[in-house]
Amino acid sequence: MQGVHPTALVHEDARLDDGVRVGPYCVVGPRVRIGQGTVLESHVVLEGQTTLGARNRVHPFAVLGADPQVSKRRGAFASALHVGDDNVFREHVTVNVGSGEGDTRIGDRNLFMAGCHVAHDVLVGSGCVVANGVQLAGHVVVEDGVTFGGLSAVAQRLTVGVGAFVAGGAMCERDVPPFVIVQGDRARVRALNVVGLARRGQSAESIARMKKVFRALFVARAEPSRVLEELCGDDDDARLMVRRFVEARRGRAPVQR
Repeated sequence: MQGVHPTALVHEDARLDDGVRVGPYCVVGPRVRIGQGTVLESHVVLEGQTTLGARNRVHPFAVLGADPQVSKRRGAFASALHVGDDNVFREHVTVNVGSGEGDTRIGDRNLFMAGCHVAHDVLVGSGCVVANGVQLAGHVVVEDGVTFGGLSAVAQRLTVGVGAFVAGGAMCERDVPPFVIVQGDRARVRALNVVGLARRGQSAESIARMKKVFRALFVARAEPSRVLEELCGDDDDARLMVRRFVEARRGRAPVQR
């Protein structure tokens, strides 16, 4: 195949779109679909029912689409891995297919740094940065624009809200509210992610409102209904923060100084 290194093993049933490059010693399984312009550097393994969109880049020794790491296997895994466009998977990243309850899905424009793991049934949005050694357990939901510091981890079936920052080494055992910074073992809410809000293009007026909402919820512990009525106005992000605060009472953690 054009663009496929002679040492690569690409199954005849795999489908490669135009402009795909497969480097030395890569292995591509029969149920793999690779979108236009995607590059597999070298020693990459793609297996399972895995679909990659356009212009992704996968670095050496990454394994995408392997079976989930579960202790009880009930027959063949029929679930899949779906990856969007313009993602980067650095060295030794592992991403598993779903366990049968659903598929593993990754959006667009995400960066997965070396050595991180995305487990079965995980949903990752778009525009996220997942730093070195991060571990996402099964069924985790990571919304758009989340940033993880190195060696942090998220326990099973939790949600990390849009625009959140998970500091390096944080161990998340509770849902992470949107637009906040969490840090520590066990991870707790520390501050509003002002830098992240600015990077999202949030106006100064909106950021000022979000600061008031954050202080009311996490510092003063005001009643959410009152915060909605008196502080949020028609700001969708501020209202989202309050709604998630109410929905995730198990994750209600006051700021720890």
